Amino acid sequence: MRVEKRYAPSGWWENARRVVSPNCDARPDQEVSLLLIHAISLPPGEFSGDAIEALFTNQLAVDAHPFFAEIAHLRVSAHLLIRRDGECVQFVDTDQRAWHAGRSNWWDARQATCRKALNDFSVGIELEGDDVTPYTRAQYHALTQAVMWLMARYPQLNSTRITSHAHVAPLRKTDPGPAFDWAYFQQRLVSCIER
Repeated sequence: MRVEKRYAPSGWWENARRVVSPNCDARPDQEVSLLLIHAISLPPGEFSGDAIEALFTNQLAVDAHPFFAEIAHLRVSAHLLIRRDGECVQFVDTDQRAWHAGRSNWWDARQATCRKALNDFSVGIELEGDDVTPYTRAQYHALTQAVMWLMARYPQLNSTRITSHAHVAPLRKTDPGPAFDWAYFQQRLVSCIER
């Protein structure tokens, strides 16, 4: 019996600029049912530049900023980065496991269990930002478009299965922080879903 998938064969979003990260591997199964929203700025509190791309591709120059020496050894990535101007950069095919969640736990109400190893079944989207700087309208627009693409691609993913890095790792992470307007994002998402 032939089973047809409901999504395109590629997990590379056509609206994103592709910068391939080596920091990924195969998912243990094909489930994609959680979206984690992160925030990143490199150096901390500074926006623009190529440091995020360098970090996710293991090319961060340790002498470019004192903070970089602390993190250059990390092997991390995300599926997508949304810059302040709304540009999307994709590092990892969404069918692959990106290394973004770290030590995290999430209560999966659908399965009535606390799940670990979140990278196995989640997509990670980084917003260029920090806890205190308001995110831009362009970022909310791009994020909404990315989420709509992901929900069309992965039937198990829906608006109730979107959360923050802070929620799944509350003792070690705060992103995307209080500057992220969840109500505004949800309003935009619902508006797109209802169209």
